Order: sequence, then C-alpha cells, then structure tokens
Amino acid sequence: MKQYVIDELRPEDHQKIKAYLEENFGPAGVAGIYWMPLAEDMLSEIQAEHTQCQPFYFVVELEPNRMACEFLIRTRTRLRCGCIHYATERQRNWIIRVSDSIFEKLAIKT
Repeated sequence: MKQYVIDELRPEDHQKIKAYLEENFGPAGVAGIYWMPLAEDMLSEIQAEHTQCQPFYFVVELEPNRMACEFLIRTRTRLRCGCIHYATERQRNWIIRVSDSIFEKLAIKT
C-alpha cells in the first residue's frame, strides 16, 4: 500500500490527533481507522463522472506512535470500480498538505 507516514508520535500527540480526527470525521469504525473525504475539486475525471460512487475518501490509520494516510482513493459504496484508484499526483499532494495542516493546527512538531 502506498502511504504518507508520520511516525515517532509522542503519546500526548497521539491523543491530540485522535481527538481532532474524531471531532472532525467521526469516531473510528474500526480501531484507529478514519475515513477522510476527498475534496470535490480534487476528483479525477472518472471519479467526477461516477456520481453514484461519490463521495470519495482516503483512509487515515492512527496508531499510538504513527499516523499513516493511504494514497488509495476509495468509496464506501463499492469494493471494485474503475473510479477506485491510487491518488493522482494532485490528489497525493493535497493529502500530504491536509495531513501536515493537522499537525500545524495542533502545534505538533514532527
């Protein structure tokens, strides 16, 4: 799996991130797994065409010592479809900026 990983989190940073993710994206359905929506203006051409598959997400896995953002863009409505694919370069850069902004908002040094 292609991911953006930020590791060596301190326990207090883990708690801040967990609280932020739960407040903004709801509680984890599976321990440590959060579904973050992809901005509508970030959709690839096929994702924009597949309105029945929208919205699209990337998954954030939060563990006590690391946060990993998967670069697979997916939907909750289907397991397989042509619109489910790895992030484009533009989407990948957006995911990295969103992830980094969480750390900035929470004043967490990495």
